Amino acid sequence: MKAAVIVFPGSNCDRDVKVALAQSMGTPPLMVWHRESDFPSVDLIVVPGGFSYGDYLRAGAMAANSPAMAETSRRADRGVAVLGICNGFQILAEAGLLPGVLMRNAGLTFICRDVHLRVERSLAPFTGRYRQGQVIRIPIAHADGNYFTDEDTLKRLEDGGQVVFRYSDTEGNVTGPANPNGSLDNIAAIVNEAGNVLGMMPHPERLADPLLSGTDGRAMFEGLVEAFG
Repeated sequence: MKAAVIVFPGSNCDRDVKVALAQSMGTPPLMVWHRESDFPSVDLIVVPGGFSYGDYLRAGAMAANSPAMAETSRRADRGVAVLGICNGFQILAEAGLLPGVLMRNAGLTFICRDVHLRVERSLAPFTGRYRQGQVIRIPIAHADGNYFTDEDTLKRLEDGGQVVFRYSDTEGNVTGPANPNGSLDNIAAIVNEAGNVLGMMPHPERLADPLLSGTDGRAMFEGLVEAFG
């Protein structure tokens, strides 16, 4: 598999996802500066977490207009896989690659802790290594992770099986107390209709090595490598 990670001013998880990808791929991904619009063909583009442009205007709003994201959008339209994590999810939404918006957390505070997610879909290439209904533990670290969209779009997401992860308790129950940020229907991750663009607020790269106290996130990267070879 060949992968690229887009790097913005203020990114702080680009190296984390680089390490996680390298562990699963056996070779480091290409690191692409946000001003670059001409980079080699890859199977996967990752838009990492962090605080691109300091989250000025809105989280992800400025980064969504970068040359690298314009090229990412073009490649996504051609079927290239795109994974947006945390700020990356916000950027994908701002760029129109995924529906909805990520608003300020319902509690109006920054949240940094582990949460539990219920796997709603075992979907290659992103979640093929997980089982539907499986509960995994993944960290979050965000102030603007409250997913919102209109009723019609929400119905299309639900009916089309585009919700990939939901916040849950340790038993997989989707409850209000298990929702850390107020997201509609406890949504933690969605995929586009074509299935090649995934946005998620939790950070799988932060729990992809035993040294980080867990490996629940590694299955995502191993599944991507398995899907693309």
